[in-house]
Amino acid sequence: MHAIPAAHEAWVQHALALLRDPAYGEATSGAVAQAQASAEAALDWAASLQGSLTLPIGVSVAKAALEVAQVLTLIGTDRATRLAALLAWVPLASQDAHAALRRHAGDEVAALVEGTARLDSIQTLAEVGEAGTTPAQHEALRKMLLAMVQDIRTVLIKLAQELVVLRALTKHEDIALRERHARVTLDLFAPLANRLGIWQLKWELEDLAFRLSEPDTYRRVAALLDEKRGDREQRVDEVMRILRADLAAAGIRAQVSGRPKHIYSIYRKMGRKGLEFGDLYDVFGVRVLVDEVKDCYAALGLVHHRWTPIPKEFDDYIAKPKGNDYRSLHTAVIGPGERAVEVQIRTHAMHRHAELGVAAHWAYKEGGRSAGSDYDERIAWLRRILDWRDNVLTGGASEAGAPGESLGERFRTELFRDVVYALTPQGRVVDLPAGSTPIDFAYALHTELGHRCRGARVDGAMVPLTFPLANGQTVEIIAAKEGAPSRDWLNPALGFIHSSRARNKVRQWFNAQNLVTSIAQGRAIVERELNRLGIGAYNLDQLTQRLGMGRLDEAFAAIARGEVNQRQLQIALREPVDDVQPAEAPDMVPIARRSEAGTSARGVLVVGVDKLLTVLAKCCKPAPPDPIIGFVSRGRGVTVHRRDCSNVGYMPQERMIESAWGASDAGTRFAVDLEVEAQDRQGLLRDISEVLSREKVNVTGTQTASKNDNARMRFTIEVLDVEQVKRLLTIMGEVKGVVRVRRR
Repeated sequence: MHAIPAAHEAWVQHALALLRDPAYGEATSGAVAQAQASAEAALDWAASLQGSLTLPIGVSVAKAALEVAQVLTLIGTDRATRLAALLAWVPLASQDAHAALRRHAGDEVAALVEGTARLDSIQTLAEVGEAGTTPAQHEALRKMLLAMVQDIRTVLIKLAQELVVLRALTKHEDIALRERHARVTLDLFAPLANRLGIWQLKWELEDLAFRLSEPDTYRRVAALLDEKRGDREQRVDEVMRILRADLAAAGIRAQVSGRPKHIYSIYRKMGRKGLEFGDLYDVFGVRVLVDEVKDCYAALGLVHHRWTPIPKEFDDYIAKPKGNDYRSLHTAVIGPGERAVEVQIRTHAMHRHAELGVAAHWAYKEGGRSAGSDYDERIAWLRRILDWRDNVLTGGASEAGAPGESLGERFRTELFRDVVYALTPQGRVVDLPAGSTPIDFAYALHTELGHRCRGARVDGAMVPLTFPLANGQTVEIIAAKEGAPSRDWLNPALGFIHSSRARNKVRQWFNAQNLVTSIAQGRAIVERELNRLGIGAYNLDQLTQRLGMGRLDEAFAAIARGEVNQRQLQIALREPVDDVQPAEAPDMVPIARRSEAGTSARGVLVVGVDKLLTVLAKCCKPAPPDPIIGFVSRGRGVTVHRRDCSNVGYMPQERMIESAWGASDAGTRFAVDLEVEAQDRQGLLRDISEVLSREKVNVTGTQTASKNDNARMRFTIEVLDVEQVKRLLTIMGEVKGVVRVRRR
């Protein structure tokens, strides 16, 4: 054994006392003696390394480790967990130190120590996170922590460590340090303790963190609790006396006690329910523990018979347990002195589970009851409570292993084997399917970033784009200023993409490119057919209708893909078109040269072109003074579009021609579409129609739809110019219930 100072020798003996298992009693079998000797050697080694090391909170490592082990003893963890807690703050800066840890403590304890150390990275990440971190990111941090856990006992050690740190911080003067630990506890550790069902830790973690983060509010709530403490205790004593008598008379064996209230839970309930302190029913609480479930309901009947229940304050968590498997009956009644009191009723087993949660598994195992369906149910619960995602595969009820099987193996979980949690350089947590690559990561952040992804650094090192990401890695995407995905990314054999999200985004990009090409090809086919048939002008919107398409782009794309054959196209184009003359079809417009004084009927001037027919595009319905541009089609003349029309980007630039508005004839009107979004109500359409009538606007078409009390209406109207449109937008926007009015 290493020679160590007297203080460390005392530390070793104190630590050994914490490792002594009640189940062994005074047994001195060879196995027990060997385990004790091994533990002493490991503690001796740890004491020699810890020396006079202190934690950032100013407490010595040796003292803090003993306190952590004491907490774990109180919640009933196993010997290996307590030994790992005593060694968890030993410096392990080298491979030699890790090897020495395994040599002195054994593989199981060493794995627990190393697993606890890995969780420090999550705590550090949470501490440096911005104060504005969202609840979703807090939840992602908890998921990431559990994903990195191979043995759930490391989480218990981490929770106990944080509790010891918070206790010490109540005497610490560094406000920033206090607030940082308090925030991480409320965001990360207390919710984990709640999820694992360890209420004994949860309550103290929350109260201490609340005290450190909001000391003034904490003192105010604590002072409210202290008011008339004697009267409150007297009322609770009276309730307990009456209950004990009633239960005994009914032949129900029960333990009745006052239920301590926790300051943070009172504060949260006041805020959540919008109540004043005096309105809370459960400030004064009583707990009843019975032997069997049937006794719970019998006791409930006695309580409701004795006192008047308060409506809506009854919860049956036995029939419908909480997500962390908490089971109990909760009720509130008008007790003695017309004061409200909450009563909780549960079995002793439910109470043990409520107080110790997942830690109760080890107490149960070490009590010698590892076999049987009851233990199997506990294992199944352990797996179930960690299932925070619907697509995580949970293990079924585990069979109790052979007597020599280690608890580390028994409680190892693969819950998060299908999920990987990686980080952005700013600390944002991104969850991805296991096997995901940097490209998957980029698309998870933003579609454009995925398209422009050209490389990646993982934990500061360059990696190929096929690199499989692991839990806890920080990923930096290297992106080009402009770029597009590669078709190779869609080849599963090359391994660039693993997630369906990224794969769909890449496919959508290529489909969009194919659509642009198809539209251009379809337009060219139609124009060639018009030339061949000798048709000089044709309203292409009629072609869309005759082919049964919703939009002109869809018609062009269908023609290019061969979904409309040549015979069908000829029939559609040869059908009589009665609306091609300007007098009968206002969309066909003669054009004058810009240099001439005269203008066409619609007042559209096309630069350098004399006497052409034009079509005002129905996709965007231009009206003066909209900026416009023309598109020259063979055999049809010029189609005039607004410059901001979405279809302009698909058209060959060499066939675009500059156009402008000239002087139009008096009274010439232009068709435009207005779209109205509103909260649906009776008389809405009437009120909007009155506005249009009052403004002397001719309505040529109306479409309306309503869903979930939201109305969407489209009006095709005739206006003199865009100024009239702007005026209409303002007036229609003032109609009751209208949310938005816009020109399409």
